[in-house]
Amino acid sequence: MNFSTFQTKVKKKLNNKFVQNIGWLTGAEFAIRVVRLMTTVVLARFLTQYDYGLAAIVLTTYEFTFVFTDIGIGAKLIQAKPEELEDLCRNAYWLSWVLYGCLFLIQGLVAFPIAWFYSDTNLVLPIAVLGGVFLVTPLGVVQAILLRRENRLEIQALNKVAVQGTSNILSLVFAVLGLGIWAIVIPKLMVTPLWAYIYRRNHSWRPSGGFRSEKWKDIFGFGKNVLGVELLKTLRTNLDYLLVGRFLGITELGIYFFAFNAGLGISLSIIKSINAALLPHLCSLRQDWAKMKQQFYKSLKIIAALIIPLVLLQSTMAPFYVPIVFGEKWIEAIPVLMIICISAIPRPFGDAASQLMVAIGRPDIDFKWNIIFTTVFTISLFIGIQWQVIGLALTVLIVHMLALPAYTIWATRYAFNRNR
Repeated sequence: MNFSTFQTKVKKKLNNKFVQNIGWLTGAEFAIRVVRLMTTVVLARFLTQYDYGLAAIVLTTYEFTFVFTDIGIGAKLIQAKPEELEDLCRNAYWLSWVLYGCLFLIQGLVAFPIAWFYSDTNLVLPIAVLGGVFLVTPLGVVQAILLRRENRLEIQALNKVAVQGTSNILSLVFAVLGLGIWAIVIPKLMVTPLWAYIYRRNHSWRPSGGFRSEKWKDIFGFGKNVLGVELLKTLRTNLDYLLVGRFLGITELGIYFFAFNAGLGISLSIIKSINAALLPHLCSLRQDWAKMKQQFYKSLKIIAALIIPLVLLQSTMAPFYVPIVFGEKWIEAIPVLMIICISAIPRPFGDAASQLMVAIGRPDIDFKWNIIFTTVFTISLFIGIQWQVIGLALTVLIVHMLALPAYTIWATRYAFNRNR
């Protein structure tokens, strides 16, 4: 192959919209990670293991509440036909206000039973305060979805840099000032108006007319399986936290939470970027199954090229950088960190299969798979916790390594063999 041919191939790949969107989002994640690394170092040195345990519970509660925002609004608007889009947007706008308002109230109410469950009243106020995020989010949620539909993911990338960068810097400052758990909670609340402003500034859509609800049933009908999948994913993501905090104690949870975030933080950020780019990319190719199949396989190759080297490098280097960067007190978390880190390898492939099912209009299949996977995962965790946090980490790795590649292979065959 001569240089001219090589140059043409490279240029063609770079012109691929999926690659461009991955580039934007991955670049944003890299910029965020530079700031987050400094913040994580400061938090690891100024926060205690107990503080990390509290943070794990507060953030887990928020994640469980937040998952109910994904009732299919985003997937429905991305999949919608052009002639029905405006009407769906107006309905989605008012639905989001009702939905997010209810979630704000729910977050405040669940703070009390959660504090009772963990026998720690220090959890009540941080959980309730973090719910304030839901009161601002509806201002920009429809615009954010429309930008994804239009494949303008550079705006999402820039938004993440601005919002998460600001949040991390504020956390750093508040940690140095000795605010403890509040160094994590307050910044998330403070940057939400910035998140909404950036999306509204970069998309012209605004609601017209009064309150609309006639399309809510259509949105719920499409989104019930999407919501079910997200609920099960969130349960799997946080179930190990719940078990460690309940059965091993909040300090042990702090060690596990640190290992999980230090080990999977970068990888999960990139995986989220891939998911954000993949669904609109696949939906845009639904009229040409052959091209959709070709692009999906290319996407898997891109995912492998991004994730596998990063995960292996981060895992093997953990014994060297953890004590230097984060401090000697986190040395006991290194084995857990290394194991959890490797479990990131199959995750984006399983997520890609899930996005493929949504793109071909079969989120119900993905929902059924997630029920099976979550059941197996839950039973396995209850067995693994008998060997403390190291047993739990090994369980997470083994289940993901066995289950997700199998589902990816099956989903790919199902989607493309039936549409040849």
